[in-house]
Amino acid sequence: MELTIFVGGFLGMGGSEWIFILLAVILLFGASKIPELARSIGKASGEFKKAKNEAEKEAQKAKIETLEETEEEESEENRDLMKKAEELDIETSDKTKEEIKKEIKEKSEAQKQ
Repeated sequence: MELTIFVGGFLGMGGSEWIFILLAVILLFGASKIPELARSIGKASGEFKKAKNEAEKEAQKAKIETLEETEEEESEENRDLMKKAEELDIETSDKTKEEIKKEIKEKSEAQKQ
């Protein structure tokens, strides 16, 4: 009874359709080839999962590398910003990057005039 419920819900096929498919498989491959066929399908499924996991690991690794590069670039940009602020005698404590950039711009323009 449970098998009928499970099989009946899979791809909208009932028990009689599955019996027909099973008989067709036995006729096509022979009873002795079915275990071999099942092993091959299992191995293929395992290889697919393995390849999928490796691809996911590579994608994650690439994402981490990109984040690290971005952090390095931001860190370098912050160092440059702080250096410019120091050269112009701008106080940087308790200020956002945008505030510091604005002050640098204002002082640079004032020095040009």
